[in-house]
Amino acid sequence: MQAQNRVIDSLKNELKVHTQKDTIRVRILNNLAYYNYRNNPSKSLEYAELAAKLADEIQSTKGKARSFYMKGITYMEQGNYGISIKNYEKAIELYTSIDDLSGLAGCYNAMGVLNNYKGNLPPALEYFEKAMDIDQKLGEKKNMAYYLSNIGSIYSSTGKSKEALANFQEALQLYTNTKNQYGIITCLNSIAIIHQDQGNYPLALEYQNKALEIAKKNKDYSSIFQSFNNIGNIYRQQELYDKALSFYNQALAIKQTSQNPRSSYAIKSNMAGIYADQGEYENAIPYFIEVIEFSRTIEDNEQLAISHNGLGQAYLGLKKYPKALENFQEANKIATISQRKYDLVGSYISMSVAYYYMKKYKLALYNAEKGAQLSKKYKFLIHQRDAYELLSKINNELKEHEKAFISNQQLQVLNDSLFNRDNIQKMAEVEYEYKYKDELESAEKRELKLTQTVQTTTNDLEKSQRNSFIAIIIILLISIVLGSIIFYLKLRHVNAKNQNILIEQKLLRSQMTPHFIFNSLSVLQGMILDKEEKKSISYLSKFSKLMRLILENSREKTVSLSEELKAVENYLALQNLENSLYQYSIHVEETIDTSEFQIPPMLIQPFVENAIEHAFENQPEKRIIEVEIWYKDEDLICKILDNGIGIDAKEPSTNQHKNSVSTAITSERLKMLSKDFKKRGSVTVEDRKKFNEQGTVVTLVIPYKTILD
Repeated sequence: MQAQNRVIDSLKNELKVHTQKDTIRVRILNNLAYYNYRNNPSKSLEYAELAAKLADEIQSTKGKARSFYMKGITYMEQGNYGISIKNYEKAIELYTSIDDLSGLAGCYNAMGVLNNYKGNLPPALEYFEKAMDIDQKLGEKKNMAYYLSNIGSIYSSTGKSKEALANFQEALQLYTNTKNQYGIITCLNSIAIIHQDQGNYPLALEYQNKALEIAKKNKDYSSIFQSFNNIGNIYRQQELYDKALSFYNQALAIKQTSQNPRSSYAIKSNMAGIYADQGEYENAIPYFIEVIEFSRTIEDNEQLAISHNGLGQAYLGLKKYPKALENFQEANKIATISQRKYDLVGSYISMSVAYYYMKKYKLALYNAEKGAQLSKKYKFLIHQRDAYELLSKINNELKEHEKAFISNQQLQVLNDSLFNRDNIQKMAEVEYEYKYKDELESAEKRELKLTQTVQTTTNDLEKSQRNSFIAIIIILLISIVLGSIIFYLKLRHVNAKNQNILIEQKLLRSQMTPHFIFNSLSVLQGMILDKEEKKSISYLSKFSKLMRLILENSREKTVSLSEELKAVENYLALQNLENSLYQYSIHVEETIDTSEFQIPPMLIQPFVENAIEHAFENQPEKRIIEVEIWYKDEDLICKILDNGIGIDAKEPSTNQHKNSVSTAITSERLKMLSKDFKKRGSVTVEDRKKFNEQGTVVTLVIPYKTILD
């Protein structure tokens, strides 16, 4: 943008100097229109109109055609597609009359972009290929990157992700060679969206941050707007709604893009989607309707399909199933014509949900199978997950329990892939790197500036007032040191805070593994199929109590010791219900009132779970697990004992590594909590053979508060 502003200033000066009414002045006016069309559209139209009038006056057909082209791309960026097309058609007519193939190629490329914006992908691809064919025949290579990038966007929308990536990578290399910053940003954004659609959120975020970094350096506000919007979409798909809204609001705050209503309405649609995701359906509906009306006015089929799907979801949440189905069918019709695969697959899955709630299970099954087939073909992981979840539910209703079980297994695999803690950690690391990169660079610049000042002062010392300058140098050096220390402490504080959040995320996600939930549901399913009604009711009751306790406790910073122990007891009872494999006991010292102690949630259960999963290999009988709680020297101590094989006897394995990681995570969390609670916290794991006993003992010193604190 800085380079572009220099070009604009240079062209303005050239316009002042060149007052003669000729083709040179027409060219200058059209160039001014070009360099203003993205960030100052009203100025662009003003220059294009001046160029058109002068071209008429001097009878310059080429200059007139160029002015129509400039008005076309400016109106297109504003979402005025009808006016844009009329200007392109006039430009094509004039270029054809003078046999200007290069001008025609530019118009065809622009028509391709317009049809892509409108969601008319087949004609868009035809226009891009016509433009590329003309330039190849002319031996013109400078526009090849544009064509590769534009054709790549069509491939991406039609589900040809492999071909799209190849095009974007080739275009990115060409843009990099020519130092075309806007082209580089466009390719990085496009590559990020492909990775996002395929569920690779850390890589998508990395590409989006690279694009944002370049856009900020160039003060390219349109690209900054687009990056904020795209990053918000990534966080929304990971269900991190607060972060998503933060980026959407940052995008809307960019005043320079206020003249581009198409982009603003896209943000409104995304924000409406978040309202719907969070169950605020009444708030979401007016936004979706507003966006649909605007998109229909400008014939933006892409946004129209997205918003009809979103409005359908809102009606679905309000249990207005016929209205929801009507919107999903409209989205499906639009996406079928435009061939935008992501929206098409989403509409099939949404129609299946509507039919499911309307109890039309065969129609629901047809659409869910269609959604699963297409999402697997195009590698849309979010859609795959939703499709298999639906297939599991629908097949259960149709009494096809084996098919439901298979779909449920595939659902677990996809859930583990999409919402694993590695993804969350990688995203946090990428965010942290780019969040503080600017601060570090700014600090380095300040330090360099101060160093240069010191150097200048040192040179002046030889001339006069040596003692005064020495004092100034000392003050400057002290300022540098103090500034560096303050910045380092601030950065360390933020780093520690981020790390604490990561540790919390890791731990909470490791508390109740998907495998335990899946196994419990499988056991329950087996009981139901075996018609063990009393046993299954008892099992379901204990399972639901445990899940409720875990969900409630995980939301709180502290819970009472009695609530924590209740969760542990329910967990042990649930594990023991089917065939009484374990003898267990929970012993609390008589002097302890468990309702008075407030402790961090979910500290004890993971170690009980480890004992059940790993302590009793090849030990089918006499499995004993004991939990003991006592209070000594102002420490609240918990021991988890088992009589299994002992930790030293286990072979090195993935599970052992997982246990050690779990222990390390808990240890890190206890260190953080110790500072917060101002109480000692630690964890040790020992083999009981040290005490001439069999098994493993875990000793937790738990930070706590009392109700009097």
